[in-house]
Amino acid sequence: MTALQILFIIVAAVTLGAAVMVANSRNLVHAALWLIVSFGGVAVVFALLNAAFLAVAQVVIYIGAIAILLIFAIMMTRHITGEKTARFTTNHILALLLAIVLFAGLVWMLLGWSGSAALAVPLDARADPVRQLGAALVAPDGYILAFELASVLLLGALIGALMIATERK
Repeated sequence: MTALQILFIIVAAVTLGAAVMVANSRNLVHAALWLIVSFGGVAVVFALLNAAFLAVAQVVIYIGAIAILLIFAIMMTRHITGEKTARFTTNHILALLLAIVLFAGLVWMLLGWSGSAALAVPLDARADPVRQLGAALVAPDGYILAFELASVLLLGALIGALMIATERK
């Protein structure tokens, strides 16, 4: 095992640990700080994969803008105290069942997909890497699956944020 592989395993473990702490932290400020650690870990993974543009974009956009905006938004709201709220709503069983069904459907779809075993095309070091990355993100034999999964994840986060922010009557 090379030093780069060991570094990747350490960074991946720290990133996943920070993501778990984001979900389990009762204090919103602590959750936002763990989110910054998780975003930083993703930036390091991009740097380890020689994707310098994505690493810098991760730092500038997510750590520099979104995480700081979250911290300011938390500090300006009444939720900063980390008040004791119910951990689960009355619909948590339905949400859990829906999540299990959706996950099983995704696993079933990916197992039946013939392109899941194919490797993505490597980028040419002599050409413009940003142009190649843009083309590879939308190419059927490139990184389209990861690109679409990221969009579904962001959509789920947006819907979850709307559900949390909506006032109950």
